[in-house]
Order: sequence, then C-alpha cells, then structure tokens
Amino acid sequence: MSLEDWREILKIEIPENHPRRRSLLIREKLVQGFLDGYVVPQGLIAHGRGEAFDYIIGEETTQYALEAIKAGVASLLLAKHPVISINGNVAALCIEDVVELAKEVNAKIEINLFYRTWSRIGKIANIVRKFGIEPLGADEEHICTIPELHSERRKVDCRGIYIADVVLVAIEDGDRTEALKKMGKKVIAIDLNPLSRTAQYADITIVDNVVRAIPKMVEIAREFKKLSRQELENIVKKFDNKKNIKEMLKYMANRLISLARQE
Repeated sequence: MSLEDWREILKIEIPENHPRRRSLLIREKLVQGFLDGYVVPQGLIAHGRGEAFDYIIGEETTQYALEAIKAGVASLLLAKHPVISINGNVAALCIEDVVELAKEVNAKIEINLFYRTWSRIGKIANIVRKFGIEPLGADEEHICTIPELHSERRKVDCRGIYIADVVLVAIEDGDRTEALKKMGKKVIAIDLNPLSRTAQYADITIVDNVVRAIPKMVEIAREFKKLSRQELENIVKKFDNKKNIKEMLKYMANRLISLARQE
C-alpha cells in the first residue's frame, strides 16, 4: 500500500456515534505523524501495546494515577532544572498540552529519540516551534552523552536533560530511565504498563494514557502553583511509588476478575 493510499484512508470520516471514536481519532493522529515522517512504525506498535493496558484500566485516570500525577507535578515545581522529554508519539498526540505543562512548571522541552535521525528531530522541532518554543536537542552543537547507555537515546542536550534534576518521560525505554537514575536525576514516567522496566525504575510512575495524564498535569500544576514549597515537599514525601504500582496492579487484576464474573 502506497503513502497516497494511506492518505486516502485518513480522509474517511469516523461516525460521531462510533463507540471507539476517540480511540480511533488518537490512532489517526499517530498515522498522520507516521505519514509526515516523525512517528516510526515501532511507535505505532508501542501505542497498540499501551492501548491494551488502557482497556484493562477502563480508559480512565484512576485514583492511583492521580496520586502519582500530583507527586509528579509537585516534583516538577520543586525542581531547579526540570525537563520534559518528548518523542514522535508525544509530538503527534499531545504536544500542545506538553507546551502548556512546560509553561506552568517552567520546564524545558527536549527531543530525545531511540530511532534517532536529524530528519525526525527537525520535523518534531518544527511542531514545537509553532507554539513559540525552541526545543532542546535539535542541534548537534549542544549534544552530550549519558554514561553507560549505548542506544541513540544517550545523546541529550547539554543544556537540558544532561543537567536536569527532574525529567518527565513518556512512552520510554527502561534503559535510559535506569541511566538517568544513575546520574542522580529524579525520573517521572508516564507508562500504561506498570510492569515495564521504565515503570519499575522511575521515581514516580503515572500509569495512565499520555493524552489524559498531560492535560491533568496542567490542571494540577495551575492549582499547585498556589502552594508553599513545604506543602509541595510534603506531597512528594508522602508518595510511595512501589506501593502505588502494587495498588495499580491490584486494581487491574480486580477489574479483570469483575469483568470475568459479569453475565
């Protein structure tokens, strides 16, 4: 099937009353990003895997995800050098919300890709620039290397992730999360799979769909900006990531059992 065939498919209207309309529209954003050259086929696979977990949690932000979101936002507001790491999927799905979050928590946005090419980086950078922000990681002049990491994700901006104290990652690979932790950084991860290496290694794991989590983080950030530093520190201190992941797994298991018992 040619690219033109795919473009024709995207012109097909999804009925307003289609029960999976929202999910299908999200998929179309990714397909459009693929056709535009900044989402890779592997990103489509990653989304499908995540969507399967989203079905299990009921495609909604749970109380456990909300607790993690609050701890994550508080951490970003407390940070000296917070950075939001984005890839092709994030750019396709929720870049406007990412920009809003960056503004609210005074964070930098950095492009970081596993399947790294300057063509993809340039296209993602242009998307971010439409919102009046110059992203980091978009030029070779300022590239530093994360120690003990061998994938292309090791290449980060010296002004961004390399010196950041708190990094927000979404749709991530676990080896970089582990490497960032070894560098002494706090990692906040948005990952629908609570069993992934990213989820297990992160300091704060938000088990939620990025299209729900980021807008909710923007909302919480606007509320938390009114809090004192001590209040924000208390929110972070009370959060237990391992316990939260365990509770999330119990929630998923119980929901599956409940669904299995329905007649």
